[in-house]
Amino acid sequence: MPDVPDAAGPPEIRAAGKRRIWFWAVLIAVGGFLFGFDTGVISGALLFIKTDFHLSAFEQGSVVSVLVLGAMVGALAAGRLADRIGRRRLIGLEGVVFLIGTLIAVLSTEYWMLVAARAVLGLAVGAASATVPPYLSEISLKEFRGRVLALNQLMITVGILVAYVINLVFAGSGNWRAMIGAGAVPALLMVVSSLWILPESPTWLATRGGRGGTHGRPGGGETVERVVELREEESREEAPQDRELRTGWRVLLNEAVRPSLAVGLVLAAAQQFGGINTIIYYAPTIIERTGLTASNAIFYSIAIGVINLAATVVALRLIDRAGRRALLVFSYAAMAVTMALLGLSIVSDWHPVVTLVFMVLYIAGYAVGAGPVFWTMIGEVFPPQAGAVGSGASTAVNWVSNFIVSLAFLSVVHAIGEGQTFWIFAVVSGLALLFSARFVPETKDRDYSAIDADLRARFGRPPPAGG
Repeated sequence: MPDVPDAAGPPEIRAAGKRRIWFWAVLIAVGGFLFGFDTGVISGALLFIKTDFHLSAFEQGSVVSVLVLGAMVGALAAGRLADRIGRRRLIGLEGVVFLIGTLIAVLSTEYWMLVAARAVLGLAVGAASATVPPYLSEISLKEFRGRVLALNQLMITVGILVAYVINLVFAGSGNWRAMIGAGAVPALLMVVSSLWILPESPTWLATRGGRGGTHGRPGGGETVERVVELREEESREEAPQDRELRTGWRVLLNEAVRPSLAVGLVLAAAQQFGGINTIIYYAPTIIERTGLTASNAIFYSIAIGVINLAATVVALRLIDRAGRRALLVFSYAAMAVTMALLGLSIVSDWHPVVTLVFMVLYIAGYAVGAGPVFWTMIGEVFPPQAGAVGSGASTAVNWVSNFIVSLAFLSVVHAIGEGQTFWIFAVVSGLALLFSARFVPETKDRDYSAIDADLRARFGRPPPAGG
């Protein structure tokens, strides 16, 4: 657990309270772990599933991409559900759905059952990906909010790495059911945490009469009571036009929210069209084409997972120091260059180790910026009233983009070539670099009023009346 200095945050919240916030954050981010696990585990399992079920290329793509289709629906539903029943209850519900999807997958005897299982898992993955960032943002303090939010991406990368390791463990026997079934353990932890450990979001409580909802909640106590007070103080300091924002999905139509929404949606699409999940989903398949066996391909893909995790840890250390925007700009520059070189290595038929090196460097570039900063931004860039639905909309676009890329990737590779496809991803990363440099605000150590002022300046909008 990261060490939080005693001086961080308001003095009314003591060091023990800050440590408790980090403990809650780790449990909440188990949703991120399962996001990573269930998207990563299929990469190794697919090598054996395609043989057992005699899957065509399209059927293999559908087993991968149907999870993403379910995640789109889950992400869209999560915003309204989070505002209606609260973040804590929704985390528990998501854990139950994870358990159901895992059980169906393990018991699958036909292709359609596996597709159904992956769709159910997708609902849970999408809902968790939309719920975790605002929940983490709302329980934390702005002085270390970046690290708390980056914990989500850290847990996603840990989930991917654990999936790769489990794939390797069972590769010898080809037991893909055990690979997928391991996800039941963290899903159960989500359910238990929501029932007996996690407090409700202080921001959600503050919008529903304040601290009364914390009484009787295990683990809440005076830490949540004080954070609720801080949220109420922030609410009283909001500009009048911010307090008058409409609720529900309609809030996204408000003129004041549009710059935030533009940043959230563009970063959501750019993260996926930059090509990250073609590497995560298909790394073993890509490496296997160089002549390695399935087990060796899975083994080398673990190197990708380790680099992904290590670079994310670096981002966790830097995000509250260097700031979000600097990491994002550096990341997209690195992704554009390394993806272009990866494509060149494949087109030129360079040694497989060179291809692996560029793949690893691309992952490192992504993990130090574009990965964690997107999930951090959607927890910070929206006004408090639009936090859950803004995160849900951004996450849904992220999953729509993910779906398009994962479904089309193998077909595009077949049509124009693998290296040429990676060049397309390099161009997208270059465009994302330009957008980030021009329109993305810095959110480090800022409350929403300062973020909004920066957004308005970048998008050429006048300051609010009386602001």
